[in-house]
Amino acid sequence: MDAREILEQVKKGEVSIDEAESFFRRQPLEELGYAKLDTHRKVRSGFAEVVFCSGKADKHLLGIYERIYAAEGEVLGTRATKEQAAFIQAKLGNAQYDPLSGILKIEKKGKKRIGKIAVCTAGTADIPVAEEAAQTAEFFGNFVERIYDVGVSGIHRLLSRVETIQSANCVVAVAGMEGALASVVGGLVDKPVIAVPTSIGYGASMNGLSALLTMINSCANGVAVVNIDNGYGAGYMAAQINKLADKTEI
Repeated sequence: MDAREILEQVKKGEVSIDEAESFFRRQPLEELGYAKLDTHRKVRSGFAEVVFCSGKADKHLLGIYERIYAAEGEVLGTRATKEQAAFIQAKLGNAQYDPLSGILKIEKKGKKRIGKIAVCTAGTADIPVAEEAAQTAEFFGNFVERIYDVGVSGIHRLLSRVETIQSANCVVAVAGMEGALASVVGGLVDKPVIAVPTSIGYGASMNGLSALLTMINSCANGVAVVNIDNGYGAGYMAAQINKLADKTEI
């Protein structure tokens, strides 16, 4: 629960002044011994802390999920393994896991999703990273249009969906190999493009370095680049851009 929600409940008489005062006296973090949860992140940045699951011990992962869920009513985790997901789901039965993207989440029902973000991939092999981006953006309350397998080797596929892409407030372009998709999309839209290089490709693609360098050196305007396979980072940034655009339109 954030500061605004507390104040709204005080106004409605659902929370007492003493309870509200206790909330605002809390430290901006919760010490768990093995982790320090950033309990004020949502107040500062608009979104609560997200859990990077990879490498975490089961006991630690469960403790973090339980505390964030208790505070926020939902929790988003990225890069979770099937084993981690099975463990969390055994303890928290409402946890949902997508093995393709590695997203492990407990999400509030009936969430409103605003605006429009287009998430595009060059090929189907790029979909796991794209889904990490798309599901991250959706978790944070954004509408996402998925446009997959529209790489430049068959550019007619991309051009057949150009109107949908142009109607989005922000575009996420996910590509491996040489990473040309981001530059082409950047030349077709008047909105920000977030380029995501993936580690998909043959030997000379150097596990995504080729795509990363292509995207960084793009001649198209309005293209920003995140790290290799960083779907989460792209989804988060797209969510921020989309929310700004939605506020402007209201």
